[in-house]
Amino acid sequence: MFWTSYLLAVLAIVLAWPVPILLSRASWPARSPFTAMLLWQAIALAGGLSMIGAMLVYGLEPIGDNLISGLRGLADMVLFNAPTTALGFWHLFALSAAALLTAHLVFTLLLTYYKIERQRRRHRELLALLAAPSVDAARTVVISHDSPVAYCLPGGARSVTVLSDGLMAALEPAELRAVLSHENAHLSQRHHLLLWAFAAWRQALPWLPTTRLAQEAVNSLIEMLADDVALKTESKATLIKAIAIVASGPTGGMAAGMTTGMGAGMPGSMAAAAMPSAHPGLALDGLEAPTGAVSGSARTTISRVSRLLSPEPQLPAAARGMVLAGSALLLAVPTALLIVPGLLG
Repeated sequence: MFWTSYLLAVLAIVLAWPVPILLSRASWPARSPFTAMLLWQAIALAGGLSMIGAMLVYGLEPIGDNLISGLRGLADMVLFNAPTTALGFWHLFALSAAALLTAHLVFTLLLTYYKIERQRRRHRELLALLAAPSVDAARTVVISHDSPVAYCLPGGARSVTVLSDGLMAALEPAELRAVLSHENAHLSQRHHLLLWAFAAWRQALPWLPTTRLAQEAVNSLIEMLADDVALKTESKATLIKAIAIVASGPTGGMAAGMTTGMGAGMPGSMAAAAMPSAHPGLALDGLEAPTGAVSGSARTTISRVSRLLSPEPQLPAAARGMVLAGSALLLAVPTALLIVPGLLG
């Protein structure tokens, strides 16, 4: 148990600092966004599991030879008043920290979901008042706004794509199809769930710089994935022009996970117009954009256009397989360190 806790701690540190930094600086994710997305998810899950597991295993070390026996001993102490003298100060501290961190992560995840759902509900109410159904596309509404605006509002059967009449006037038919295909890809691939998870991770651990790197990387990757869907039916030149037109509009902070779109977020000016009490720098009041969100959106747009202007070949199948195997290994290692000793013992 002692060495298991140290191995998990080392893995947690590696996944919390050097690995995310190296991945955020790598160029290959643009060649295989889906593979890179899976790797980011594996890093986040394995890092959290290792961090909590290290503290839990260290805290249980005096009362069990493995995690399962340690948990049984802890249950005896809590439920049946068994003696706790075997646990020293640092063991109790580690157990408390593991419990608090777990509760904090779960609470933040649920709180973020609640905030997002509340803002989406308010957003739908605003759209019901301010938007009109599009005659050109199903499950699409148009708002009266001079600037080019395109985003999607997830919500299961109530999901809609929102366009501005300024955008409709600026786009050619092929460009409009590219925008709609891009937005529909966000909805069909449920990118909002990824945005929710990584936004919650960042809110739970804002002091960890890699949570910002992970969120920015995921925001960029989902846009690339949606671009790839649009490229199946439209040309690169058409998509590039559509991206440029949408990006020329005002940009504000993205309400984490609430909207996704061609412009990587709902313009704050539109929200302010719809809701006079809303701060212009917010996608909708109540969910404040992180510092640097606007510059992050600009970087995403630049990386998307650069990827289309100077395309590189897709990552070879062997390389993708290695990344996927590495992702699976990242999840398997901490899980095995925590569970296997108890099963063998």
